[in-house]
Amino acid sequence: MNRLVSRRFVSNITRPIPSTSTLSFTYQNSLGNVPQTRITRLANGFTIATESNPNLQTATVGVWIDAGSRFENKQNNGTAHFVEHMIFKGTKSRSQVELETQIESMGGYFNAKTSRDQTAYYAQALAKDVSKTVEVLSDVLLSSNFSKDVIEKERKVILSEYEELENDKEQVVMDHLHAIAFQGTGLGNRVVGSADNIKSLQQEDLLSYVKNNYTSERMVLAAAGGVDHDHLVKLAEQHFGSLRPGSARPKVPKANFTGSDLRARFDNHPTAHIALAVEGVGCSNPDYWPLQVAQTIIGSWDRSLGAANHVSSQLAQRVTEQPIKSLGYLANSFTAFNTSYNDTGLFGLYAISDNFVHLDDLIHHIQREWHRLALNITEVEVFRAKNQLKTSLYLGLDGSGSVCEDIGRQVLSFGKRLTPWELDGLIEKVTAADVMRVAGEYIYDREVAVVGYGPVDGLQDYNRIRAAMSPTTTLIITVIIKPLSGQSSLSTAATHENSSGLSEKTIALIVIVPIVLVSIIIGSILFARYEKKKKVLKMDLVPTTIVSNV
Repeated sequence: MNRLVSRRFVSNITRPIPSTSTLSFTYQNSLGNVPQTRITRLANGFTIATESNPNLQTATVGVWIDAGSRFENKQNNGTAHFVEHMIFKGTKSRSQVELETQIESMGGYFNAKTSRDQTAYYAQALAKDVSKTVEVLSDVLLSSNFSKDVIEKERKVILSEYEELENDKEQVVMDHLHAIAFQGTGLGNRVVGSADNIKSLQQEDLLSYVKNNYTSERMVLAAAGGVDHDHLVKLAEQHFGSLRPGSARPKVPKANFTGSDLRARFDNHPTAHIALAVEGVGCSNPDYWPLQVAQTIIGSWDRSLGAANHVSSQLAQRVTEQPIKSLGYLANSFTAFNTSYNDTGLFGLYAISDNFVHLDDLIHHIQREWHRLALNITEVEVFRAKNQLKTSLYLGLDGSGSVCEDIGRQVLSFGKRLTPWELDGLIEKVTAADVMRVAGEYIYDREVAVVGYGPVDGLQDYNRIRAAMSPTTTLIITVIIKPLSGQSSLSTAATHENSSGLSEKTIALIVIVPIVLVSIIIGSILFARYEKKKKVLKMDLVPTTIVSNV
């Protein structure tokens, strides 16, 4: 890892940090009173995981499968998503109408979703109908008939969905980001697939995908709410016990990260959409939680919400601060993200802006905030971010549906589920030093993937963005290169003051002038030695006779 520049761009905040001892007993006690997650594995590798709450009259039950678009190739990309669409379209024992009628008679709600690494089929129903719900799930997963007629009907539906997704700019940008960051690997595949593949996939493609990926050892039956674990285990043995494990988990190429750039320029679009990301870590990596805290420190902001979200985000303050009001808001909104898979991830930021002329200033401030993560994060910021992160996680576990999804996802990924108490401990032990360490390791001077979509002519070229991943380079570009290039907006960004009262130009001069002086001195010494050596060599030159033997 490169040595970090020690110069601090932002002065330390010296407010006292509340002690963890001030946490109320009620809060700590409530974490320990969360129902236990019980896990059982059948002989064929099929897993059952539940969190029971007998006081609830409803339950969420679902099957999570270790299968998604990363297990596809260029030829069959989109198959996992196509299969998801076909699952509730009829089985060997039930027609689509019969399935829908039985589900509605239970008052149930069935749904499915596909991601890059997992596929889930789940249902919400009354607690008394859990047995019937599990039976229906097993029927659609193990006995779907994939009728050719239905495939052709569903093909039109998926193509329509594809066109809708093309209008979702955030989805398009994030798909492009995965495609260039993980190019040549399964994680670069788009979940919905390409339009050509949607038009060409046939029945045998879908059946082959199910046979190779929907195997017992890659499935988790998860449930939360009014369920009994032992009863669910018996239901699993009855309906999934005959399912055979696969011969071997399909090999997927290692998800290597590639620093790269993609621009899709559409000058008639009202806003520019930009995403920057570096390689993150897998969800089981110990550095996952410090990076989560780092993401929370950067936060998110939306101009339309005013001061309703992340008013403490320094990046939000920078894109709206008084010194650059003459430029207008640099962004309409931004969101930091830390997307993790089993083996890798993406840490970055997605921004929307209608200030096309000053996109370079926006990038400048994003990278400046990334530098600050590695150089000068305070314990106060970390304390606040940890509480925000905990609140977000716990609110995300409100209701049996969210709990069931959390169980299925974690057990499928880790083979177990972290309790709220364990999550609290992992987050609580993160310090400012941890955040700066992981930022230095994964963000500082690292390869970056960049996607620009819309009117992005004002977005600086990739080489400058990559060079600015180092704070020293950023200062040189800000103070020397930008003014010389005649870009007036850049000088505005260069004169922003930090909390210590020093402008970036002043700080840059403090750093650069000594470097220049030392370089001149060293250069003079080397030049003097060269001249002296040249004189000696000139004096030693003597005519030489070369004799060749014949």
